[in-house]
Amino acid sequence: MEYNTPNTTQVILVDTNDHPLGITDKLEAHRQGLLHRAILVFIFNHKGEWLLQRRTAFKYHSGGLWSNTCCTHAHPGEMPLEAAQRKLKEEMGLKCPLEKSFCFTYKAKLDHGVTEHEYEHVFTGYTEYMPDVNPLEVWDWKYLSSDIIRLDERLHPERYTVWFRQVYQKVLQYQKQKV
Repeated sequence: MEYNTPNTTQVILVDTNDHPLGITDKLEAHRQGLLHRAILVFIFNHKGEWLLQRRTAFKYHSGGLWSNTCCTHAHPGEMPLEAAQRKLKEEMGLKCPLEKSFCFTYKAKLDHGVTEHEYEHVFTGYTEYMPDVNPLEVWDWKYLSSDIIRLDERLHPERYTVWFRQVYQKVLQYQKQKV
């Protein structure tokens, strides 16, 4: 099967405090497991349901898995919030106010020889609009309650991306603190 590979997008290499160290090709960063800046976006509706997407099967890693609303890498010269808004529009066809929630670092070996080592900027937002997804990026989407997600993730962790499984509880805690 032929998988979509990332274009020659450059990513920002960072230290453990998110200070820029340079730039490199996105695929090279993932092949070598180099720490770089990344963005995760979580969108909720007024009922508190999470907007999840199922990644297309042809992604260069983690294809066909359920995950957060969208994710990306900040381009050189692009602020994390700008990257989050850009990708939310590109993948999900949505625009809404986003709030920076927290940051964390993770490292995981994934499929197709990829190692993600990312300093994640996590953003949350609320909207009542339905997505107009980019079919090259998103196979499916749905709004789910945190209880349903928690149960399904426990019973079927293989259905979810590694990073989603790692950050889900942190986002849930953040949301509870806001109430």
